[in-house]
Amino acid sequence: MANDDAAVLASVGPRLRALRQQRGTTLAQLAESTGISVSTLSRLESGERKPNLELLLPLARAYQVPLDELVGAPPVGDPRVRLKPFRHAGSTIVPLTRHAGGPQAFKMVIDASRCTPDPRSHEGYEWLYVLSGRLRLVLAEHDTVLKSGEAAEFDTRLPHWFGSAGDGPVEILSLFGSQGERMHVRARPRGGRSDETTPE
Repeated sequence: MANDDAAVLASVGPRLRALRQQRGTTLAQLAESTGISVSTLSRLESGERKPNLELLLPLARAYQVPLDELVGAPPVGDPRVRLKPFRHAGSTIVPLTRHAGGPQAFKMVIDASRCTPDPRSHEGYEWLYVLSGRLRLVLAEHDTVLKSGEAAEFDTRLPHWFGSAGDGPVEILSLFGSQGERMHVRARPRGGRSDETTPE
């Protein structure tokens, strides 16, 4: 960890110099806008001066960038998922999980053109939630249309297909477990008694 911190600190100087050169700013101009002396700025960029908050905060304000960008902090602890969307079978798919094993989460935008059923089966269990549009789900002998706010879950070993109901694109959330993991849903019936439903 100490080596990682040292590497981050060592990269600050070159990053500051590159940023200043990209902006076409001289050391004198930067000194005037930050109140930091030219010599201190020069030593900071060359690595002779250790960066600290007292120096980095005025520089972040002058460059109008987040402090993290100046430091080049590693993405550890960043809660944002930065996985890239991809296209597949008439859908734009955005992965929402980083890990390889266990249930996977996806956001999917399904084109209106994906409306002809082509049922397939494979190992796993899937849970779908419709965010917008109308989703047609064909599952074995069932043919169902789900509206915004509705959800479905099913064993993917059954022949299944889902797509647009034909009147526009559909946006859904999908949770998929390749090893047959199932969702645990807690529901409160009208009588007020709380039951936990765990599919077998």
